Amino acid sequence: MSVHVEQRGITVSTLKQMRQRGEKIACLTAYDASFAAVLDKAGIDVILIGDSLGMVIQGHETTVPVTIDDMIYHARAVARGSRRALRIVDMPFMSYSNPSQTIANAARLMQEGGAQVVKLEGGETQAEIVRHLAAQGVPVCAHLGLQPQSIHKLGGYRVQGRDEASARMMLDVASAVQTAGAEMLLLECVPAVLAAEITSKVNIPVIGIGAGAACDGQILVLHDILGVSVDRVPRFSRNFLHGANDIQDAVSKYVRAVKDRTFPAAEHSF
Repeated sequence: MSVHVEQRGITVSTLKQMRQRGEKIACLTAYDASFAAVLDKAGIDVILIGDSLGMVIQGHETTVPVTIDDMIYHARAVARGSRRALRIVDMPFMSYSNPSQTIANAARLMQEGGAQVVKLEGGETQAEIVRHLAAQGVPVCAHLGLQPQSIHKLGGYRVQGRDEASARMMLDVASAVQTAGAEMLLLECVPAVLAAEITSKVNIPVIGIGAGAACDGQILVLHDILGVSVDRVPRFSRNFLHGANDIQDAVSKYVRAVKDRTFPAAEHSF
């Protein structure tokens, strides 16, 4: 398979072009400069500085305790180590509950943390927040499906969109946030059939995690693909360090697997 390699820094426009030509987008999380540099060299397209750091770095049981200052600290570190990959930074729990707060915190993530895109979780109520950010020139990735910041409300880490009503609602929300100005979607723990339908009905890049192979790209938590998770590795992930020469080789194997469509396989989907 011939893969177009972007030598300069990847942008949102680059990802849209990749979607148009059918090239899969390889994404991973990172939280510091050293790993960011490894991911860059291995050809990762997108680095997510995720609030998952609350669990894999800070040792919390959920992402809820993560603060905006935590996100800025880690985003700034990743920005020092990354040159090529597009950097997306999570807006943590309760940092985007109203338009003025959202714009102020997004500005901090971009100005202090070096974010190039901000990501926020939510349903239909978040479309207005996306609209406000987009109006200020802030690129937004909307996160649908399983939303870890709402874990106490959801009652656990469960696949979302299994029944017809919730699937229809997710399709409607995907359309709404796109109309509001979202540049990207991230679908987490969504049935593969539903994720494929959403991907086909929107015209912005869709990144999946536990959402099947039809998404435009895939993302996993770096620690999971290296087999160093505190808890068990999620079903939708895979240990790419097994059989690799070193960490960079493991990341390169992940990139190749996403690009040549051998990951995710059926066993990594719902």
